[in-house]
Amino acid sequence: MTAEPTPPGRPRATALARRTLFAFILTFIASRIVVVLIMARRIPNMYFFLRGTHVHHLNYGIFLLVAVAAYLLLAAPMGRKLSAAALAYGIALALTFDEFGMWLHLGGLYWQRASYDAVVTIAAVLALIAYGSTLRKWRPRHIITAIALILVLCAFGVVLKKSLKWADRSFGPKLYELETTGPS
Repeated sequence: MTAEPTPPGRPRATALARRTLFAFILTFIASRIVVVLIMARRIPNMYFFLRGTHVHHLNYGIFLLVAVAAYLLLAAPMGRKLSAAALAYGIALALTFDEFGMWLHLGGLYWQRASYDAVVTIAAVLALIAYGSTLRKWRPRHIITAIALILVLCAFGVVLKKSLKWADRSFGPKLYELETTGPS
């Protein structure tokens, strides 16, 4: 069974997923850096306030997700416009899920573990789409490699969890202090 060819003017799904992943990771890192710099008062407070309420960047992400979805559905772009939509989608995902813990728990501090978990999960799914082969093309060696990769990832997860606990003990108090004493 062969895969259907990609229509002319339409990038392959893997290429679009790679663009989305690139924009997602870059935006997540940039948003975290900007928040830390604002809270540490290293750069001016660029937060947007509406009648005294801080509008979090997850709202920008939600509006951008809505705009990208409407554009994809109503304009059905091809070529470079579709690639640009993939980049905008990655930016929107990062802005929204960077504050996943806050909207999951309807508040709380910015530095919630749920946000990191959501970002890692989304990045992993995008990476699988971008760089993984289709299941129809899998052979026994692919299955063995996948099992080995899952075992390595589980071991990595254990080490990561321990290191995150250490980082929370070491850096957590400073981050929480920044959040409580930083700009309102």
